[in-house]
Amino acid sequence: MSQPITVKIKLLPTKEQALTLTEMSKIYISTINDLVFEMVKEKKSTKKTSKNLHVSLPSAVKNQAIKEAKSVFRKAKKTKFETVPVLKKPMCIWNNQNYSFDSTHISLPIMTDGKTKKTPIRALLVDKGHRNLDLLKHKLGTLRITKKSDKWIAQISVTIPTVQKPGVRVMGVDLGLKVPAVAVTDDEKVRFFGNGRQNKFKKRKFRSVRKELGEKKKVTAICKLNNKEQRWMQDQDHKASRAIVDFAKENKISVIRLEQLANIRQTTRTSRKNEKNLHTWSFYRLSQFIEYKARLEGIKVEYVNPAYTSQTCPKCSEKNKAQDRKYKCKCGFEKHRDIIGAMNIRFAPVVDGKSQSA
Repeated sequence: MSQPITVKIKLLPTKEQALTLTEMSKIYISTINDLVFEMVKEKKSTKKTSKNLHVSLPSAVKNQAIKEAKSVFRKAKKTKFETVPVLKKPMCIWNNQNYSFDSTHISLPIMTDGKTKKTPIRALLVDKGHRNLDLLKHKLGTLRITKKSDKWIAQISVTIPTVQKPGVRVMGVDLGLKVPAVAVTDDEKVRFFGNGRQNKFKKRKFRSVRKELGEKKKVTAICKLNNKEQRWMQDQDHKASRAIVDFAKENKISVIRLEQLANIRQTTRTSRKNEKNLHTWSFYRLSQFIEYKARLEGIKVEYVNPAYTSQTCPKCSEKNKAQDRKYKCKCGFEKHRDIIGAMNIRFAPVVDGKSQSA
């Protein structure tokens, strides 16, 4: 078994290197779009090679552009060419045979004075705990370079071998807003993760500042604020998912079960005052973070049917609706309603395939 992940590394190119990367990224995207247009027009895949592409790109990058264009064409063909994807975000991709790195630089072929030259570009490969360098010791895939918010980022795909943990110890995890996540093990150990009140406060603050900026028509400032909010939300998901997986490891869990996320916005428990938070929070991203981090530890992740998981009594199987944060059954069973959800998720029917985005 193996788990693919992406290692993100900040690049610090010189002014000349930055200009070259900018130009190459634009050419790379336009080359892909031109190839896709040609293939769609002819209704067949291209037979062109790097020798047929007269653009200012290294041969290895030309080959990658052809490969990417064929992939886009196949997607368009599946829809009978009703929707033809057009790439817009500038980027450039090298395969794993055309770049190398040490602790301070990533070396790759770029265009210099009209010629291809392997050039070292300064990179912050050494991070806290040397995690990046440890991950990059595994099987490497493609290198993608993009620019985001005036920062150059290298994204290296890495495939890490994993070993499935033995046993059948199961843990259920219920995701929500007031309580971001609740986990219950098969021996009834319970833990709450995240701070719903803090999340709600921060998002309300972001909305307030965004409204003020909107009244002043400061579009650039709004974009920067949106990026800041997304980074904060992603950081919260990273921290919560890491804590959940660590809790699973502590309790020797071999399987984590999550709700299938299809229609979660229609089925999750919320109120009018929480509606804005519900529709801007990425439950899907949190579940994906849990999944890939769990797999790295050899823990299997399964998705279950969420129907009635928050209403069914774990003791007598009767269905009851919770009052506020308390769940109470006629049989006398009482618990926090999110704990009820996590308890039932442990034994809910497992669904096939991936859940939809939420």
